[in-house]
Amino acid sequence: MREALNAQSKMDFIHKLSISQKECDETVYWLELLFATDYISKEEFENLKNKALEILKMIRSIIITTKSKNS
Repeated sequence: MREALNAQSKMDFIHKLSISQKECDETVYWLELLFATDYISKEEFENLKNKALEILKMIRSIIITTKSKNS
């Protein structure tokens, strides 16, 4: 996400945020695996997953807003 702040253009900014979105989604996947293998508790899983999903929503919102301003 920090790399997006140094983007060279709006399209570059959107591209970098899209990568952040994919990474965040992958984090949710790994959290699911950690929970499924009993490496983390249900409480830890739900807490971390909820935080990750909130971050994902923010990233998606920024992408949508930036795209609409780019038109």
